[in-house]
Amino acid sequence: MAERIEFKIVGMDCAEEVAILRREVGGRPGVLDMDFDVIGGRMTVEYDPDAVAPEAIAAAVASTGMRAVPWEEWGAGESVSFWEAHGRLVMACASAALLAAGLVVHWIAHGSLLDALTGGMGAEGHAFPPASIALWIGAILTGAWFVAPKALLSAKRLRPDMNLLMTVAIVGAAAIGEWFEAGTVAFLFAVALLLEHWSVGRARRAVTALMELTPATARYLCPCDGDVMEKEVAEVPEGATILVRPGERIPLDGVVSAGESTVNQAPITGESIPVTKGPGDEVFAGTINEDGALEFTATRMANDTTLARIIHMVQEAQSRRARAEQWVEKFARHYTPVMMGLAAAIAVLPPLLTGASWAEWLYRGLVILVIACPCALVISTPVSVVSSLAAVARHGVLVKGGIHLEAAGRIRALALDKTGTLTLGQPEVQEIVPMNGHTAGELLERAAALEAPSEHPLARAILRRAEAEGVRVQPAASFRAVRGKGAEATIDGRRFWIGSHRLMLEEHQETPEISALALALEDAGHSVVAIGNDQHVCGLLSVADGVRERASEALGELRRLGVAKIVMLTGDNEGTAAAVAAATGVDEFRSELMPEDKVAAVESLVAEFGDVAMVGDGVNDAPAMAVATLGIAMGAIGTDAAIETADVALMSDDLTKLPLLIRHSRRTLAVIKQNVVFALGLKLAFILLALGGLATLWMAIAADMGASLLVIANALRLLRVRE
Repeated sequence: MAERIEFKIVGMDCAEEVAILRREVGGRPGVLDMDFDVIGGRMTVEYDPDAVAPEAIAAAVASTGMRAVPWEEWGAGESVSFWEAHGRLVMACASAALLAAGLVVHWIAHGSLLDALTGGMGAEGHAFPPASIALWIGAILTGAWFVAPKALLSAKRLRPDMNLLMTVAIVGAAAIGEWFEAGTVAFLFAVALLLEHWSVGRARRAVTALMELTPATARYLCPCDGDVMEKEVAEVPEGATILVRPGERIPLDGVVSAGESTVNQAPITGESIPVTKGPGDEVFAGTINEDGALEFTATRMANDTTLARIIHMVQEAQSRRARAEQWVEKFARHYTPVMMGLAAAIAVLPPLLTGASWAEWLYRGLVILVIACPCALVISTPVSVVSSLAAVARHGVLVKGGIHLEAAGRIRALALDKTGTLTLGQPEVQEIVPMNGHTAGELLERAAALEAPSEHPLARAILRRAEAEGVRVQPAASFRAVRGKGAEATIDGRRFWIGSHRLMLEEHQETPEISALALALEDAGHSVVAIGNDQHVCGLLSVADGVRERASEALGELRRLGVAKIVMLTGDNEGTAAAVAAATGVDEFRSELMPEDKVAAVESLVAEFGDVAMVGDGVNDAPAMAVATLGIAMGAIGTDAAIETADVALMSDDLTKLPLLIRHSRRTLAVIKQNVVFALGLKLAFILLALGGLATLWMAIAADMGASLLVIANALRLLRVRE
């Protein structure tokens, strides 16, 4: 039976290394499948344990000049050595120093800096001091230290890559006596690789910053004697009572058992306003306790918290590459051998066919080899995607891969569930209509007293409203439930009743005016609760699932972004659906739908518009999400199924994150296109300059390094999300 193993690959920084590993490791008997996370430095291998051992896989990696460490050992404390962490910087600095020293020696020997520079670029009859040549050879060796082994492997496998391309350029320049330029190429390419390594590390740190949100230790009450203990978060048992002081980060998910405070949940949900927490409320690892001490019962172990699942999803997301990433990788796979063939043709054909100077055209071929290096092209796309994924994750939007991030920018139509998506997902008192001399406060007080013993959702809504308005609930005596209709009880020695429109009719207290008002509220999608006594109806309460505060604003912003159609899909009745549709401003609504009806509705939108997103709760709407281009789960915080089901999880109940996601997706695609066009355009321009004899080796490598630096800087702009 096949098994899977994960390795940390030390030295894997770009798609070129991935290609090398696929060839060297993937070709081994028994290796069935491979997956890579460049930013995380992770390689996952599916293998047949009867045919190949993990040690053999690690040895195959070592033959490429990289190092494989089992992921469990890496997580347990294995780390990179000083050389692995800083070797590129050391060798680049050494190459720079030797290159500069050779130039200085040359300058002293000839008495003129200009003479030394022009001599270093091949002036006829110019003698190079042996000391300068020795120093430049040192610059070549140190600059190419990390490149040459990979180039040799590439040549051995007959699979040319950018390492072989640059090595040939350096050796060719030295062979025709251009020692200074050969050293310059080696140094500048070493700097380019250093920048690439730094950019990947920068994106990696943006992702792993999520891991640092959880404190290393937690204080909890020992169950045996009640003493306060402090241990590593991973060692705290489930069910322990955790203590959190003001200003501290919450170490685990749990439910508050004592204390009140406000908690900043921005690291998880992106919410800008702290949330009040008290007994019975959920808290989440990585959030910040602000102004009060809290005690809570841990409900999840450290490796299963909401934050841990987010981190896992972000790491997994990097393997789901966007189409732009896939295109760039395929392009680069064919691009390098084609460019090497072109450079060889330019170096050889003109001298053979026209009798032109071999030295001149060989030099031009070397220039083309240098500018053909695909560094800028290959690295810019994954850095752009990972920077973007990490940025939106910090704003409470968990996107499960570049392919889904890319899809968000193409959305043309949007389908939304009603309950829990456009609405709050629980009934709330919308209107209080006192009658016959009663006040709103008195009506709410009577209703709360009558509903106190009930667990019905409408009763809970009335009690929440009473609590919010500070109404003191009087105890009711002789309580009796009227099955299916309501309840009655005695308050201050007087009988009161509460119930549906039907109970009001049975009490024979309905008037034409009251009936008209009740019917109007029901037509608007509200449930009507009547309160009365032996003489008359005291008033009406309307209860309905409230529309989210910024739902209409979010949908308006989506239209401005070019979403052509917004449709609400619900299983609720037509009257309620119409009321919510009117309040939110959707283009169309479809009511009384079964799950299969929602699937059919989304399929019809896909047929009409192509790219369609479905927004729901991640569980009931899973079938409709599956047929949509993009499935988006609302309010996924603390909900395992929602995080697992959708392509995108909005960690807070905030619809305004949808426009943010679409804007950022389009910005990401724009940056990727900018980088690809810039990198290819610059290379084309230098190829034309090289053909005309106007470009030199050091100009080509400086332009290539500059291109790498610019596209990386452009990609890292995506770490900031524009609100």
